[in-house]
Amino acid sequence: MNEEDIKKLIYQRYIEPTKQKRDVYAGIELELPLINLDKAPLDFKLIHKLTEKFKTQFNFNVKTRDDDGNICCLEDPKTDDIYTYDCSYNNLEISFGKEKNLHRVEERFREYYKFIQETINPENHYLTGFGVNPYRNYNKHLPVPNGRYRMLYNHLCTYSKYKYEKYFHDMPEYGMFTSAAQTQVDVNFHDLIKTIHLFSILEPIKAVLFSNSVLNDGEMELACSRDMLWEDSMQGYNKKNVGMYEPLPETMDELLDYMLSTSIYCTEKDGKYINFPPRVITDFYQAETIYGEYYQDGNYHPISFEPNGTDFKYLRSFKFEDLTFRGTLEFRSVCTQPVNETMTVHSFHMGLINQLDELNQIFETDTNLYNQQYSLTELRNLMVRYELPDFVDKNQLQDLTVKILDLATQGLKTRGYNEEKMLKPLYKRIKLLENPGQQLIKHLKSGGEIEDKIREYAQL
Repeated sequence: MNEEDIKKLIYQRYIEPTKQKRDVYAGIELELPLINLDKAPLDFKLIHKLTEKFKTQFNFNVKTRDDDGNICCLEDPKTDDIYTYDCSYNNLEISFGKEKNLHRVEERFREYYKFIQETINPENHYLTGFGVNPYRNYNKHLPVPNGRYRMLYNHLCTYSKYKYEKYFHDMPEYGMFTSAAQTQVDVNFHDLIKTIHLFSILEPIKAVLFSNSVLNDGEMELACSRDMLWEDSMQGYNKKNVGMYEPLPETMDELLDYMLSTSIYCTEKDGKYINFPPRVITDFYQAETIYGEYYQDGNYHPISFEPNGTDFKYLRSFKFEDLTFRGTLEFRSVCTQPVNETMTVHSFHMGLINQLDELNQIFETDTNLYNQQYSLTELRNLMVRYELPDFVDKNQLQDLTVKILDLATQGLKTRGYNEEKMLKPLYKRIKLLENPGQQLIKHLKSGGEIEDKIREYAQL
C-alpha cells in the first residue's frame, strides 16, 4: 500500500464523516478512580459484585466478560450508556450515549454515582474525583484480564528497549491509575481545521482551569502529571501520537500529512491482540513482515504477520484534540474533576464549540500569555505546574480566562438548555487562581491529610 492509498484511507475514515450534516451532540466519557480507604489493594471481588448489582439495578446488558468470566463491560440499549473499566478494575469508566442537553447526562451520572457509592462505601471503598488515583501505591496494578488490556500493558512495558532513543518514566502501569474526563463533539468539515487550531491554542488555559492529577508521593511540582505520563511512555514514542499538534495544521492537506506521520503499534489477528514496535503508518505498510507478541495461556508468544488493510483501523493517536472515525473531535487533555464539578469540563467545551471567531479574536489580542516566544507545547508544559511561570501577570491571566469563560457562558445560553450554571465553579477557580490539583498540593504542603481531599472530591 503506497502513501497515497494510505492518505485516502485516512481521509475516508476520519475526514469524510465530518461532511455529514447533523446537529451538534456531545459524547461524554468519565473515568473515576476506585480506592480502598483501608489503605489496602482494591477488593476486586467487591468490584465484580458491584458490576453485577449495577447491571440488575439499571437493566444494562452484558457487553463483554473478561477471560476469567467476570463482567467488564455493560451497555444500556435505551441510552447507549456504557459501564466499563479502563485498563484495570481500579478505574471505573462511564460513557454516555450522545446527547444534546448536558443535564440529561448529569442526571444519569448522579443516579449511577449514588448507587455505586451506596454499594461500596459500607466496605470502606470509594469512588472519588482525581486524575491520578491518590491510593495508587496501595493497589495491585493488574490489567483487566482480556486481550486488549494485556496487549496494551505489554506494549507499555517494552519502554526499556528504547531508552537510548528518548526519555521514559518508569511507570508503564500509569493507565491503571490515571483518570480523564473526555468530551466528544460533532464537528463540521468546514470548521474542522479551525476547531483543531483554536482548541489547541486553548490548551494552556485548560491547564490553568482543570489540572487535577498530582503524583502525591514526590515533590509535587505538577498539578497535572497526566501529560507527562502519556508523553514520556511508549504511547509517546512517536511524539506525533500524543499531546499538541506541532506545528498546528493550517490546511486539510497539512492535517492529512500530520496523520500520515503517526505510528501504529497494535492490531488483532484471529482473535489475538498483537503489539509490536511502533512504526509510522507508511513504514508499516511498506514492510513485508511485522514481528510482534500476543498473550496466551499465561505467557506472551512471538508472532509474525504480513500487514493488510484490516490493520488500518488500529491506527489511533492520542492527541489533546483527537479526530475520531465518528466525525467528532475528542478532547482528551482534561483530568477527572472533583465529582460535584464533573460537568464543568463538558459544558466548557460545548459552550465554545460554536464560538470560534470570537475565541480567535480573544487569542489575537492577548499579549500576556500568547503571542510571545513560547510554543503552545511549552506554554502547556508551564501551565500544568503548581507554580505559574514568572512572566505571566496573574491579573491579566485572570482577565483573559474570564473573557473565555464569559464566551463559553454566552455559547451555552444560545443553546437554550440552562447549562451555563455548570460553569460557575470555574469562575471561582480563576478568582483564586487555583485548580483542584493546586488545591491538593497546597493542602498537602501545609500538612493536610490526603483523606480529607479524597472525601471532599468524592462529594456529589
